[in-house]
Amino acid sequence: MRIMIRKDGAGTLTVYVPKKDLEEPIVSMEKENMWGGIVTLANGWQLELPPESAATVLPCTVEARKLNEE
Repeated sequence: MRIMIRKDGAGTLTVYVPKKDLEEPIVSMEKENMWGGIVTLANGWQLELPPESAATVLPCTVEARKLNEE
């Protein structure tokens, strides 16, 4: 699924899913720089992010895979 990752003024990372009109903060990350690992959103979703450079500029749009189906 295509998602947008951005960082707000307080430094909180959020994920926006356009097809669901859903925006949720990231509450945990498998890897410190998040890329190539699994992130957990506040609503419980787990997304596997593609490998990217730690220097990737936010906001950015990436293709992620949802791990826990409802």
